[in-house]
Amino acid sequence: MITESLNRLKTYCEAEKFQGYDPYDGLNSRFFQAVPLVSKNRIARLAWIQFFKRSPFNARPWVGIKKDYNPKALGLFLASYCRLYKANPKQEYLDQCTFFIEKIFSTISAGYSGACWGYNFDWQARAFFQPKGTPTVVASTFIANALLDAYEITGDSHLLNTARSTCDFILKDLNRTPDDKNNFAFSYSPLDKSVVFNASLLGSRLLSRVYHYTKEKELVDAAKRSVDFCCGFQKADGSWAYGTLPFHQWVDNFHTGYNLECIADYMKFSGDHIYADNVNRGFDFYIKTFFTEEGIPKYYQDSVYPIDIHAPAQLVITLDKLGKFGEYRELMDKVLNWTVKNMQSKNGYFYYQRNKYFSSKISYIRWAQAWMFYALSTYIKNETNGQD
Repeated sequence: MITESLNRLKTYCEAEKFQGYDPYDGLNSRFFQAVPLVSKNRIARLAWIQFFKRSPFNARPWVGIKKDYNPKALGLFLASYCRLYKANPKQEYLDQCTFFIEKIFSTISAGYSGACWGYNFDWQARAFFQPKGTPTVVASTFIANALLDAYEITGDSHLLNTARSTCDFILKDLNRTPDDKNNFAFSYSPLDKSVVFNASLLGSRLLSRVYHYTKEKELVDAAKRSVDFCCGFQKADGSWAYGTLPFHQWVDNFHTGYNLECIADYMKFSGDHIYADNVNRGFDFYIKTFFTEEGIPKYYQDSVYPIDIHAPAQLVITLDKLGKFGEYRELMDKVLNWTVKNMQSKNGYFYYQRNKYFSSKISYIRWAQAWMFYALSTYIKNETNGQD
């Protein structure tokens, strides 16, 4: 069932040439941009994005929003094809890797200390505004990690060197929020000073992974201070809020998974296992909280809805990174089977969200297709070669 699902998704994505819409691409609307008094207003931007994100109907073609390449999606697809190649070293998969690498290098954000990437749209969040192309630690580290995946297959040192330069972006361009223990959190982007735990931990993960190759103490020292900062905010039940701002106090499924996989990878690449208890407590909360007996992935700790496609995808990645594929195979299969049955279109793509009274069946290339491609390819690689 999983192989068939992946093949259907693969056929769809290849037919779309890996381009598509995004839940947050509303500000790409030519109609919206044509009204300066509105397009420059923070509240109007936020409302416009939320309308397109939440609407079950895709109005994008009517307001001049076009399908496009998303840099983070390119990184996820590259990582996916690397996994498929490891499972079955076909030239087709290697050729696709080359395609994504070329696209990724063409979308680097200029003017920063190292290679970095943002999104292909202006983005208004509650905490900050990010113009199109503004690099974020999230997009940049997912892409740099994918380049390292490709480096491990091809041996092309340019890929390793590019990932190393992304570390310079993290160390030199991101802002830092300190605590009273000489630790800090990396900001989401160079333009904000917000503390989002998964974002800072993604920075730590890349720094430690590059350290694994270069043995530069500066990298692992900064990674550790960020991990230490974030673990200091872990709650007694093992959970993390999304961030420190008053409106970032929710606890959700897939960002918890991000935190766990990043700390696990930090320990793997640095050899520093002092945070094992944090991962164990966090995983216990995660696995007992976010999945129902029927295999339905919950969004929040206290609410099933919306059922978001990101959640089942992240379960596969989290179990892979934490070495728990075999132990939780029954739950994972139950969740994936429910997801394929209830959230995959007959055309091969996955829906964005199911809500209690309506569903958003819009195809989003980054949020849904790239993430499920990444998850299913990880599943296939695991079945063939085992965990990394």
